[in-house]
Amino acid sequence: MPLAALHTVGPDLAVDLAVDRLAEELGQWPQVVRPVVQECRQQLSGAPAGALPELVERLARHRLRASVD
Repeated sequence: MPLAALHTVGPDLAVDLAVDRLAEELGQWPQVVRPVVQECRQQLSGAPAGALPELVERLARHRLRASVD
């Protein structure tokens, strides 16, 4: 599912989809990725709803990549 289409799904599904994509992309266990994605979701809760799934995934990707480097 493209990121642009995620604004039509609920926040829990958006988190689940981001966890799945990031775990596969970064070669991490979903159990490692999920807390980072959930924290990003919580910290960005004031962002516009339509932009939230993409922003959460981008921030989580940035944090997960920085922790590997």
